[in-house]
Amino acid sequence: MQSYTVYEPPKPAPNRLARAERFVFVRDGFSWMAALFTPLWLLFNRMWLALILYLVVVGGLNAVFAAADLAPQWSSIATIAIHLAVGFEAGTLRRWALQRRGWRMVGSVVGHSRLECERQFFESWLADVAQEERKPARSPTPAPRQTTVDQPAPVVGPASGALASEA
Repeated sequence: MQSYTVYEPPKPAPNRLARAERFVFVRDGFSWMAALFTPLWLLFNRMWLALILYLVVVGGLNAVFAAADLAPQWSSIATIAIHLAVGFEAGTLRRWALQRRGWRMVGSVVGHSRLECERQFFESWLADVAQEERKPARSPTPAPRQTTVDQPAPVVGPASGALASEA
């Protein structure tokens, strides 16, 4: 089973078809592309801060291992570990980047394939959108009634005489 979260851009298109085409489905789970080609994957997904952090961490680790005069295999092992971590957290990184850019999560869906997940999501989403379009527009609430000069303002408290004892 595959699990996806669905994101909508910050400025949705006015009609349903254009709006549906701009949705992004982010898969949960390990990403081989992110693990094997980490810098390229970060560039492709426009995750500039994550790319800068990746370059700083990998460069820093290589510098530390070189300064400590460790065998180059340790540097390779550390880089592979970072790549695996990015592969496991690829979905989380992508969701974080989308939310940072103002994208809004509109749902999540589980299915046997991406195609099935998309079908399930759009069936549900189209029913919700159609229901929203059928709702009548809410009438504006009437303005509060203003007191006129002819009507005295209501008196509350001891001055109203309600608490005065009858003698």
